Amino acid sequence: MRLDVRFPIGGMFTIIGAMLVIYGLVSPAAVYERSLGINVNLWWGLALLIFGVVMFAFAVRASRGWSAWRRAMQPQPPAQDRRPPTVS
Repeated sequence: MRLDVRFPIGGMFTIIGAMLVIYGLVSPAAVYERSLGINVNLWWGLALLIFGVVMFAFAVRASRGWSAWRRAMQPQPPAQDRRPPTVS
């Protein structure tokens, strides 16, 4: 059993990013006076969330699911007409 390291990394960053985004949305504005009014938790949470989702996407792409999807999306050559010729 091979475990791609991007799965746990993606999970960890996604969970921490989601927690920071939620905290940034519900925390009062007075908390951010020292950071010049910038909601640091919200912005860093979004950055971590995006990084975690990208890690998951890379892990899925490297696994068997992405290559099967890519093969299915490749254009297929047109089918040839295999009917026997008609005699007139």
